[in-house]
Amino acid sequence: MNVVSFYRFTDVEDPEKLRGRLQVECERGGLLGTILVAGEGINGTLAGSGDAVRSVLDWLEATLALADPIEGRWTEADEAPFRRMRVKVKQEIVTLGRPDIRPDKLTGKHVGVDEWNALISNPETLVIDTRNHYEFEVGTFKYAIDPETDSFREFPDYAEKLAEADRGRPLAMFCTGGIRCEKATALMLELGFDEVYHLQGGILKYLEDVDEDKNLWEGECFVFDTRVAVDRDRAEGGYVQCHACRRPLSSKELESPDYREGVSCPKCVASLDEARAQRLEERRKQVALAEARGEPHIGAKLD
Repeated sequence: MNVVSFYRFTDVEDPEKLRGRLQVECERGGLLGTILVAGEGINGTLAGSGDAVRSVLDWLEATLALADPIEGRWTEADEAPFRRMRVKVKQEIVTLGRPDIRPDKLTGKHVGVDEWNALISNPETLVIDTRNHYEFEVGTFKYAIDPETDSFREFPDYAEKLAEADRGRPLAMFCTGGIRCEKATALMLELGFDEVYHLQGGILKYLEDVDEDKNLWEGECFVFDTRVAVDRDRAEGGYVQCHACRRPLSSKELESPDYREGVSCPKCVASLDEARAQRLEERRKQVALAEARGEPHIGAKLD
């Protein structure tokens, strides 16, 4: 089974109309997954046969009159990571809190592996990790700055402060798959930065393309699937996920007395009230019972 993640910033004149037609196209191909549609574009992940996925991408390219094909990131899976097919209309396909920022009109310069390595090795360049703090902790590029955000919606506040303090230096921005840093570069250009670059295809594409002796990535890369994190070879890494707060946990954090599987970890125990702890404990028990019976349990993936 193919699993394909993709996005494209482009004008969508009638998101609700596109949503309905796209839902029909995906269901016709027997696909599962989630696609977000907004006035600024599309962002989604589909699972199914390669031919069916390509058919939907071709349909989108024709319907939206795109000049370039939607390539997406193609991987394989033994089973579908989704239970159903959902196409949803949102204000933004990646939530910055600024639907007026349009990367299809103004965005930074995409750079590939070789240019990226030279760019971030230049001491004059500010290397900005546009991901969340917990992703930064798992791994990042050498010299990268952590904006210390808990969500992408917080990034504009950081960007405005940076613009006030250091607008003259070139910026090199990156994220997991490219969508957040692409929108972030549009914001930085609006704030007055002149030289703004972003890593084409994001970290995952970099790890796929870079030669080992030229790899400037340090640590692992957090991913939003069951692997939690991947190493420099894109193999499953050494982190697990706290099922209470969804944060990645190292082997050392798993040894903490604050770690209770499915209930709490050192990163969320301080904010855990007793009522929520009881609900999470009950969910943990139900999941364990279902697994013992060899049955799936929907609560294993829900909070």
